[in-house]
Amino acid sequence: MQVVDLADKLARISEHWRPKIVAELNGQEVKLAKLQGEFVWHTHAAADELFLVVTGELRVDWRDAAGEHSLKLRPGQLVVVPRGVEHRTAAELETACLIFEPADVLNTGDVVDAKLTAPRGARI
Repeated sequence: MQVVDLADKLARISEHWRPKIVAELNGQEVKLAKLQGEFVWHTHAAADELFLVVTGELRVDWRDAAGEHSLKLRPGQLVVVPRGVEHRTAAELETACLIFEPADVLNTGDVVDAKLTAPRGARI
């Protein structure tokens, strides 16, 4: 067992939208990321994603048959985006969040973006 110090890990992250693995359990990766700006619309056909805000404020947008929706998360709040739901995240100011998802999930899901797609397996 090993203690993960989130403040220490966050201090070592310098780029936005590049999640880093900080822990693993039961086939899930716990990732820490700094976010700022708007992400690309995408889906994960076979994976739910959990976003837990550590600092800042995160907007989560999603689309379904009823239209476009949005919610805002503050520190200590989380949301689970169900598999197959088209979504994007956005942060006006720099925001830190933990992301829980199955191992080897691509952060941009079904979209490849030269700027936003992060390499798999990056650890900190």
